[in-house]
Amino acid sequence: MSRAGTRFDAAILAIDEANGEDTRSIEIGGRSRPYALVYGERMTERLAIMYPDASEDLKIAARAQHLRRFDIARSDYPEGRNGYNEWRRACREHHAKLVGAIMTNCGYGTAETERVGMLIRKEQLKKDRESQALENVVDVVFIEHYFDEFLAKYSAYDEAKMIDIVGKTLRKMSPKGHGAVLALPLPERHRRLIMAAVEREADTLTKLAID
Repeated sequence: MSRAGTRFDAAILAIDEANGEDTRSIEIGGRSRPYALVYGERMTERLAIMYPDASEDLKIAARAQHLRRFDIARSDYPEGRNGYNEWRRACREHHAKLVGAIMTNCGYGTAETERVGMLIRKEQLKKDRESQALENVVDVVFIEHYFDEFLAKYSAYDEAKMIDIVGKTLRKMSPKGHGAVLALPLPERHRRLIMAAVEREADTLTKLAID
C-alpha cells in the first residue's frame, strides 16, 4: 500500500472513531449505530456514485462533513434564521479544525489540510468544482436519507414553506446534483414537493444549466 493510501485510511479511521462517539443513534439493518458515523458513511457512498474519480481531499471532506457536529448544540444559538446560520458557521469551523488536526496527525501537509478545510467551509461554491461537488453530495444525501426526519420535525410548516426550503436547496446545487435528486426512488410526497420547487425555480435552474 502506498504512503498516501496508508495516511488516507488512517484519516478515515480517525474520523469514524470521532463520529462513533455520537450518543445519538439510528437503526440500520436491525442494529443501532451512532448517527454521525452513519452520516459520514452515507456521504462516502453517495460521493462514490456521483464522483467516482473524486480526489483524496474531496473524499476526506465528504467523510468529515459533519465531524463531531454533536459537540455544538443548536440550542446554544438563538432561534430563527440568523441563529441557525450562526450555528452552521460555527459547525463548519469546528469540522474543519478537527479534520485538519486529524490530517496533520496522519501525515498530510498544510496545503492539503487547508484545502479540505476550504471544502468543508463551503467556500467558492459555484466557482470551485470540488466545493460544488461536495454541496451536491450533501444535498442528495439529505433528500435521500433525512428528508423524512426534516418533514416530521417541521410538520407545522405548510406546503408553500416546504417548497421554498427545497427551492433554496436546489439553487445551491448544479445540474448534476439536480439529476441525482430526481433519479432517487422517492416517496410520493417528497417527489411532489421537489417537482413543485423545480417548477418554481425553473428560470434559476435553467440559468445554472447554461452556466
